[in-house]
Amino acid sequence: MATSRPKRHVQREIFWHGGKRRGAGRKPKGTRARTTHQRRKELNTQHPLHIVLRVRPEIGNLRRPALYQAIRDSSIVAAIRGRIRIIHISVQATHIHMLVEAENKLALARGMQGFQISAARNIHTALGADKLHRRRGPVFADRFHVVVISSPTQARNVLSYVLSNWRKHREDRTKQSRAWLIDPFSSAIAFPDWQEREGHDCMWKIPAGHDPLVVYRPRTWLLKKGWKLAGPISVHDVPSRPFS
Repeated sequence: MATSRPKRHVQREIFWHGGKRRGAGRKPKGTRARTTHQRRKELNTQHPLHIVLRVRPEIGNLRRPALYQAIRDSSIVAAIRGRIRIIHISVQATHIHMLVEAENKLALARGMQGFQISAARNIHTALGADKLHRRRGPVFADRFHVVVISSPTQARNVLSYVLSNWRKHREDRTKQSRAWLIDPFSSAIAFPDWQEREGHDCMWKIPAGHDPLVVYRPRTWLLKKGWKLAGPISVHDVPSRPFS
């Protein structure tokens, strides 16, 4: 008796070599390989977050007036929506550092999604030929990277790392930045506790024509007071490496 061939759906089960298995799928390359896609842990509202957003190489240097303004406009959108509280931002050539407070994992995800969508739209407009011919394509290289801040020492180090990141990348040596004591492409001007300002009640004067990034005052104890237990922060600090 002749053996009949398996039905089509059975053949698929026999001969299909794809599916969810260890090592399957195309391997990430370049900047995409930097951030893993593991499930994020639940958040503690008392722990601020250090977030890094990397842009694709074709976007070019973010430290240009038009792209800085695009990111500033997105910080305003994030402040209005209120899903996350952006405490500080530092715009570097290829990436953005952010210090953020969020009520929970869902608020963080939606808040960052809104910020990224707004930033991408604004960057597309800034890089387009005109308002009717905007740039197209992805802006950010991958999902954002998050480090949870849980101790005074870590909080002090992350504040210094974010606000003085321009010195790490030697951006303070450019012709445009030499006149500044703090990074004009960051929210450093909104930080009231620089060691050099101790004993002074007034804020540093904002130069004419400069639009500061829009940020919140911190609510978490670690960013308000706790970091001070680990020592002062100077405008001359040069961060050497990231931390976890």
